[in-house]
Parts: sequence; structure tokens; C-alpha cells
Amino acid sequence: MTGSDIPSSFRLAYVPGVTPTKWVRVWHERLPDTPLELVQATAADAPGLLAGHGADAGLVRLPVDRDVLAAIPLYTETTVVVIPKDHVATAAEEVSLAELADEIVLHPLDDVLDWETLPGRPAVERPATTADAIELVAAGVGVLLVPQSLARLHHRKDLTYRPVPEAPESRVALSWPQAEEAPDLVEEFIGIVRGRTVNSTRGRAATPPRPAQAKDKAKDRTKDKAKRTGAGGGAGGARSKSAAGRKPQSGGRTGGQGDKRGKPRGR
Repeated sequence: MTGSDIPSSFRLAYVPGVTPTKWVRVWHERLPDTPLELVQATAADAPGLLAGHGADAGLVRLPVDRDVLAAIPLYTETTVVVIPKDHVATAAEEVSLAELADEIVLHPLDDVLDWETLPGRPAVERPATTADAIELVAAGVGVLLVPQSLARLHHRKDLTYRPVPEAPESRVALSWPQAEEAPDLVEEFIGIVRGRTVNSTRGRAATPPRPAQAKDKAKDRTKDKAKRTGAGGGAGGARSKSAAGRKPQSGGRTGGQGDKRGKPRGR
């Protein structure tokens, strides 16, 4: 990339529950001259936003259309049931789906879990959003199953949650528009989320030295070599030069005592 081809900023989309803070911090440390713009999007809208180049990359929930978007899975979230703090299920460390059979299980329209069959009893109508469903849980209408990050995002003092190991899980991925080769800044962010060091060969290539700098470095190396050779002068230097020109003698010992005593003694 030439200087004029480098984008002035990097747009990163992210969905509710995903926290990009630590990766954004590393970005600012490594690329202080390239602003990172955060673009919030719903889980449903994020793939279309990326496909339409409304963002350069995004932290999204799988699945996505792999014909349109590339994706690198990052982690899988635990699914939890959000319940009032006085609910009987709070006595357990985790809850099974069978234990929710008699509960009204809310199913918001923006649900990110892939259910084959929703557990429990259905509500009269589906809440429009997860936030609306949380309000209904607080009102004692039912319970809600969500990825743990969404339970934390919508935390309330009167609610708590417990893991549900049998429930479907949500996977979070880094995604960007399909291309033969990922753009440079996308590669930079891939390196950051994968924990590559700044000097990694998979990260941004280091700026090659200018011709003048290369010549100066070559001169410095020549000077350093000359100094090291001079420091080894005197008897040591002469001995090295003599040894280099000496031909090995057949039948004798080489090095060690042979160097100190001259010709090896015959038997």
C-alpha cells in the first residue's frame, strides 16, 4: 500500500454483549495514527452492515453467510437463564432444560440462540427485544435464556442468572467482506484478536530501510568487524593466521596439545 491508499480510519462493528475494549486498546497502542471507529449494530443487522461495507470488520454472532462474509470464530458463550433473585432455581448452581418445563420462557424477536424446540411454556406474545424480555422477567411474567454476556449487559439488582448447560450456545466471530486477500487494516485487527506480537510475520510488514540507511548500517557492521579483528591481534591474531594456513598432518593429533607443542611426537 502506498501512503495515499491507506484508509484514514478503521470501522469496527460490534453486536450487543460483545466487548471489544481490550482489542481497541491494543489497536491504539500499535496504530496511534489510524483512528478506530466503533459501529454498534444488532445481531441481525451486523452481517448486512458488513456486506454493504458499512464497516471494515465486525464482531458478530455466528452463523453468517460464508459466500458473502469471511469469519474467524473467537469464542463460544455459556447460555444462562435470567430469573428473579427470589426464584427457586437460585438454590442450584446450574439449571437443566427439564427444570424449566413449567416456566413461561420468553422468546424475544431478537433472540440469538438457535432453538430447535424452545423449552417451557410460550408467552402469549413474543417481546420485541431482549431488553423488553428482561423487563418482563423483572415483573414476574417469565424467564429468559440468553448468552451470558447479554445477561450481564442487561443486569438488574433484582435479577440473577444460572448456567443452562443443555441449551444452545452462541459463538462470536470476527467477520469481514469476502475478498481474495483481507485488507491490510483487517489483517492488523486479525493479528490483535489472535494475540500476535507486533513483530509477527503475519502482521503488518516493517518499513524497509531507505538506501542511505542501509549503506550506513553496512558501514557500521564493517567497522564493528574490523574492531573485533583488531582486538584479537598480537600473539592470538598471529596464531589464528598461522593456523588458518597450516595443512593438517596425517597421522598426528590436531588442535589441543598439537598446537602447543608443535609437531606431534612419533611413537
